[in-house]
Amino acid sequence: MNTDLLKRLCLTPGVSGREERVRALVAKEIKGLFDSVEDDAMGNLICRRGPRASGGKPVAGGSKKKPTRVSLLCHMDQIGFYVRHIDDKGFIRVGNAGGFDTRNLFSRRMTLVTSSGDISCVMNPAGRPVHIASEEDKKKIPDIKDLMLDTGLSGAEVKKRVKIGDYAVYADPFLEIGNKYVCEAMDNRVACWLGIEAIRQIDQKKTPHACEIVVIFTTQEEVGLRGAKTGSAIVEADIGIGIDVTLSCDTPGVPVDEAVTEQGKGFGLHVMDSSFIADYKLVDDIEACAKKNRIPYQRTILLRGGQDGAAAQQTGKGARAVGIVVGTRYIHTTTEMIDKKDLAAARDILAAWVPTL
Repeated sequence: MNTDLLKRLCLTPGVSGREERVRALVAKEIKGLFDSVEDDAMGNLICRRGPRASGGKPVAGGSKKKPTRVSLLCHMDQIGFYVRHIDDKGFIRVGNAGGFDTRNLFSRRMTLVTSSGDISCVMNPAGRPVHIASEEDKKKIPDIKDLMLDTGLSGAEVKKRVKIGDYAVYADPFLEIGNKYVCEAMDNRVACWLGIEAIRQIDQKKTPHACEIVVIFTTQEEVGLRGAKTGSAIVEADIGIGIDVTLSCDTPGVPVDEAVTEQGKGFGLHVMDSSFIADYKLVDDIEACAKKNRIPYQRTILLRGGQDGAAAQQTGKGARAVGIVVGTRYIHTTTEMIDKKDLAAARDILAAWVPTL
């Protein structure tokens, strides 16, 4: 298990619209795995790998039959905040990029990313602290507009170094606890990891495949699948696989029927969410492959939320689409948690099933 890569991916800042650091990390990591790599206008990284014969050798051109083109969509962006106002004392107000539950945003350590360098800071809601707060104050849940960043710098220094449009992300460590990994940005650096490690496994095992595999490391998924739409229009895949995390609410306080996934029981075979319904034949095909290769899995349906597989399915001429997901506890927080077994299962099913297409 390439833990180091996952750690580096998770700890590299990259909110929706500012994925350039993640893209650079991915581009460096994938050298030798693909036949061509290109950017598009949205900042997607489009990586193509043509058919391979036995022994992993590229198939020579000239075949009359066009290979099936399969896209793996892995979004690079994480949720975060953009600077929208700086007051005279240097306190910074932010707007969110992606969905937050503000109950999880009290007293957070943050990294503010600027053109002059990263700045450590903290985020708190405006208002009275506990010692002077009224009982009514204590009941209030702040809105995003109530939150502020404090860099510890003077107002003049902040205005010199920080601009409207700079961005901030959580600043907490990557943890390995029990059989779990914990960090912010598991959503969706998990998919970036899978887009690299599944292809690396295919490459190292010299697995032959008649299909053309295109991994699209996409941008701006958290604000509406934006990069996946342009990337899918360029690639025009026959089959699109949305690779993402999903909920794992197998924790106290959540009814069993709302858990979505249970950690340690394998990858999620994603059937449906509010953005798309998977091609049922692909679902059945993946399930058969998982059983044949003894890869643990669980079928998943998410009642709300969406993922890049929907963009592949609905862009241009459309594509047959399905999702491969990894159950994640405490999603959209700084303590996103995945199970190592589920991550390995997601990698293994991609490496086993994609070459059969």
